[in-house]
Amino acid sequence: MTRRIAFVIYPGFQLLDATGPIAAFDIAARYQPGAYSIEVVAAGGGQVMSTAGVAVMAADLPAGPFDTLVVSGGEGSRDFAALAGLLEWLKGQARTARRIASVCTGAYVLAEAGLLEGRRATTHWAHTEHFGGRYPGVRLEADRIFIRQDEVWTSAGITAGIDLALALIEDDLGAQMARRTAQQLVMHHRRPGGQSQFSALLDSGGVHGRFAELMDWIRERLGEPLNVEQLADEAAMSPRHFARAFRAETGLTPAKAVERLRLEAARLRVETSGEPIDRVAEAVGFGDPERMRRAFLRTFGQPPQAIRRAARV
Repeated sequence: MTRRIAFVIYPGFQLLDATGPIAAFDIAARYQPGAYSIEVVAAGGGQVMSTAGVAVMAADLPAGPFDTLVVSGGEGSRDFAALAGLLEWLKGQARTARRIASVCTGAYVLAEAGLLEGRRATTHWAHTEHFGGRYPGVRLEADRIFIRQDEVWTSAGITAGIDLALALIEDDLGAQMARRTAQQLVMHHRRPGGQSQFSALLDSGGVHGRFAELMDWIRERLGEPLNVEQLADEAAMSPRHFARAFRAETGLTPAKAVERLRLEAARLRVETSGEPIDRVAEAVGFGDPERMRRAFLRTFGQPPQAIRRAARV
């Protein structure tokens, strides 16, 4: 069975959002001939200019049905007036396609078409505040590389589109084919660190860097019990206002942010030292090693011992 895959672009799309996943599907199709038929489509067709100034040839929006639709991100993803025709086409095609996916800010296109309402989704960390405000009905999870709910998939920024493509290939052709494709791409089958894009988000201190100093303050005190009242006091805000502002800025609650910073510190120590796991847990503020193990499993998909073993291979 040949699966018909359409990559949807528009003026102002991000080049790698399209070409990265296309390369992954192309490699998989070379390993398993006939697995995929790849098309690049855009409203009106022809040469479509990316933000890089490189144009890609696309077919006009064709009739379906498609197995999979993959919508690229880019600056043009928020130009909804220019995307009106594409949005209508997408709504129609989504009724018959087996699955639909977005890369990076392509999530705006899916959300504007009503395809993410009530669903879990992710997008590039730098856009979570704006996206969450515009689409409150979408259950945005800012710290994920990609999310699947039913047959709707969304992914984080740019290179995460390749992670998404590998997951789609695995869903179709199995883990072995996804691993072979990843090897050809010289990348991990599953990105180390599980499904988190949180490091970049926290390193920025939020979209506008509002909490950057607070992040540094937390990193210096990970072994201490850190509650929202302490964080709010350090930020010179009331606890309620701080909790709202922090979540709006970063897409996460203060408690979740502290846990992620602890996880980053713990993972570094687990991978680069022979320090006992229970001592790592105490040093970074988890206290109980079982609590840290559960957090590792949720975020990285592996316990600390497995991550340590993998780091030494």
